Amino acid sequence: MDVEAARLIAEGLKFLGAGLAMTGAIGAGAGVGIVVAGAVQGIARNPDAAGQIMSNMILGVALAEAVAIYALVVSLILIFVA
Repeated sequence: MDVEAARLIAEGLKFLGAGLAMTGAIGAGAGVGIVVAGAVQGIARNPDAAGQIMSNMILGVALAEAVAIYALVVSLILIFVA
């Protein structure tokens, strides 16, 4: 195998790794959906507690989205730095 072929294989594996790193966004999307569904059900059952439920929901969504942002940062590092 010559040097050019090895370089192309390494570049392809780098992009494959970046794509696999973004699978963390799947979990974040599912987590946000579950959190919002629970909040909607909670508000439907007890509308008086809507303010407290919404503030807790926003905190949960922010924590779930942090995982997706970490996955994005790792994939960008793999693409542009590695």
